[in-house]
Amino acid sequence: MTAKPTFYITTPIYYVNDIPHIGHAYTTLACDVLARFKRLDGFDVMFLTGTDEHGQKVEKSAAAKGKDPLKFCDEVSERFRELAKFMNISNDDFVRTTEQRHKLACQDLWRKLEASGNIYLDKYAGWYSVRDEAYYAETELTEGEGGEKLAPTGAPVEWVEEESYFFKLSAWEDALLKWYENMPETVLPKSRKNEVKSFVEGGLRDLSVSRTSFSWGVPVPDNEKHIMYVWIDALTNYMTGVGYPDVGNEKFKKFWPADINMVGKDIVRFHAVYWPAFLMAAGIEPPKRVFAHGWWTNEGQKISKSLGNVIDPFEIVEEFGLDQVRYFLMREVPFGNDGDFSQMAMINRINSDLANDLGNLAQRSLSMIFKNCDGKIPDVNGFTSEDEKILAAADNLLPQVRELMERQSINKAIEVIWKVVGDCNVYFAGQQPWTLKKTNPERMGTVLYVTAEVVRQIGILIRFIMPDSGHKLLDQINIDPDKRGFEHLGSTGRLVSGISLDKPVGVFPRYIKAEDK
Repeated sequence: MTAKPTFYITTPIYYVNDIPHIGHAYTTLACDVLARFKRLDGFDVMFLTGTDEHGQKVEKSAAAKGKDPLKFCDEVSERFRELAKFMNISNDDFVRTTEQRHKLACQDLWRKLEASGNIYLDKYAGWYSVRDEAYYAETELTEGEGGEKLAPTGAPVEWVEEESYFFKLSAWEDALLKWYENMPETVLPKSRKNEVKSFVEGGLRDLSVSRTSFSWGVPVPDNEKHIMYVWIDALTNYMTGVGYPDVGNEKFKKFWPADINMVGKDIVRFHAVYWPAFLMAAGIEPPKRVFAHGWWTNEGQKISKSLGNVIDPFEIVEEFGLDQVRYFLMREVPFGNDGDFSQMAMINRINSDLANDLGNLAQRSLSMIFKNCDGKIPDVNGFTSEDEKILAAADNLLPQVRELMERQSINKAIEVIWKVVGDCNVYFAGQQPWTLKKTNPERMGTVLYVTAEVVRQIGILIRFIMPDSGHKLLDQINIDPDKRGFEHLGSTGRLVSGISLDKPVGVFPRYIKAEDK
């Protein structure tokens, strides 16, 4: 038996200094959509997420709440697990950096870096941002209103002087530039690749990779007064999830290197400069791709606690529906760009794309079959050129969508699917099966068959975006649960005439504001 192709995708692990928001939901959802697509397309998939629980910021957040750091992490980490379950996320594992398996992985990587001569002990003096858990050069700083120095992210920095271990990042400039050159799509979108390439070309300084001024972290092997810099700790989770440091185990051999490390654009430097350098120095293959997506605004405003406009994913799902939110977040914005969350845009997508376009197409055609064809998929009496054209459009969807998903162009993949939905609506309206019912019942049956067949293919395809809705749509036409994978798309899985249908029920209700009900 031929082994399945493999696919390994990771979210960044989320920092537990606060509760999850729309940004966390967006990143995790994008990974879920990509993972589900690959599973439906016959891949053996590993999908990892988790929480980053060490560092000075977490220690301070716990102290501010009067809690032990681990107890604080237990509570916030659980909220991220709840979000994943609530959003119907299909992750295969959840890594916490406070787990023993992760500590062992971090310490093994450290030993490899030390043994290869890439770590040395010295003293650090420079600017450090607690909020970003990052060090910055003087030239990267700006001055705030009160004269305080600020990182490029706007976070305040403080001058730090302490004994520190350093990673020889400067020794890896050429190797990184060669990596970018030889792997043209190793960092996407291209604008992010240009950003990190420019950073490396500007010259790399050795990186401080340990701290002694606080204790909440993974101890450095053989020198426990030092704890590891949070990014060595955090980034190693991608290997922890596949069994590192046991590189001989089946999971590591099967899935490493990761196909995609998905991140927000604010942490692309850590993932596309520091992370591959650490791995190269340890003799481990770096990930195949780092994809850095954009940020969301809320009704045109930057999202921030101070403005009180943070979007709670639990609340918007309760308001609009789970699959509706999943669809909107993946459809609304070219993936990789920044996007604006607006209630009106959400309502328009629900009522236009889902209720009117796909929902109405399915409901009208299947209701006609139920009422006029004895509740059974009708017989076909030859296809016209119009029939063949719309069937061919549906049959040809998968290769187009597959190509777009390979580039993480999720919104464009959805647009391609919805183009066929729209074309099928035009076909259905143009054929007028309600008129054919009186003038040519056999032709009516063929038109209804063709429309139901397109609905079947759309129902299978949308399962990577809206799994529950896809299943409900396929349930309407009694498609066997074992025949819902992508291998059943196209002419190989055509509907069988004579199959009985239950009375159709709408899958995508229109959104009506509470005050209008």
